Amino acid sequence: MTPVVTNVASLLATGKPLALPGVWDALSAKLAARAGFRAVLLSGYCTSATRLGAPDFGLLTQTEVVDTAARVCAAVDIAVIVDIDTGYGNALNVERTVRELGRVGAAGCFLEDQVWPKRCGHMEGKQVVPLDEYLPKLQAALASRPDPGFHVTARTDARAVLGLDDAITRARACAAAGADAVFVEAPESADEMAQVRTSVPADVTLVANMVEHGKTPLRSVAELGAAGYALVALPVAALLAATHAIEHVFAVMARDGASAAAANVMRSFPEMNEILGLAELYRRERQWRG
Repeated sequence: MTPVVTNVASLLATGKPLALPGVWDALSAKLAARAGFRAVLLSGYCTSATRLGAPDFGLLTQTEVVDTAARVCAAVDIAVIVDIDTGYGNALNVERTVRELGRVGAAGCFLEDQVWPKRCGHMEGKQVVPLDEYLPKLQAALASRPDPGFHVTARTDARAVLGLDDAITRARACAAAGADAVFVEAPESADEMAQVRTSVPADVTLVANMVEHGKTPLRSVAELGAAGYALVALPVAALLAATHAIEHVFAVMARDGASAAAANVMRSFPEMNEILGLAELYRRERQWRG
């Protein structure tokens, strides 16, 4: 059997851009792995929506995120990168957060420079902390990672607050500080993305974030790879689809008192059990019975 690779640097070493679909629980992560993805992003937006029923507005706590990460990491054997927002405090809080992620088996994290409480990078009203306040937190994340393979992405939201030039200055500073990848959130055109790429050293891994109806034009993973972006986050697509399907099924059942008219958006009960691995549990149950 081919060994499963969960080291992000090794996955990037293939030369192909690495797509990171957004997940929010064990089941969504299993479905992403089943589809063939080599890594996933535990999305803050998705986790807030599904765990709290609230928007990504700085309401999640460190404990809730680490708990969710533990469940996701236990469910799949692919790389799990966790969105840890601003690290939930100062550099000491970042240290603890990163160590906790290592304990539960995460492969990396995204750490951003917003003022806490933060909000989704494609919402209005963001603020960022001074660069000299963010860099110690980034350095704490790098110093406290559980092993050298733990992948730390430095994210800046400065584009919307201070402009593209400031965002690029921050990106360059994060790269110089040793970040494994740099993420300029919410550029508003392909030209802006190209400016980021040409302004940051060519050997620095860049992250693109594709949010449907967000501020950045949508492009395919292949297009972004050709543009010099090696990590591509696809954070909310699956949640948007799941929400639409669930809404439809509930509406049909409320109207008809039955689900038959929604069968086209539903997995069958046997199919669901197959996804969840019921056959393997039956096999092990027989084994222990002797």
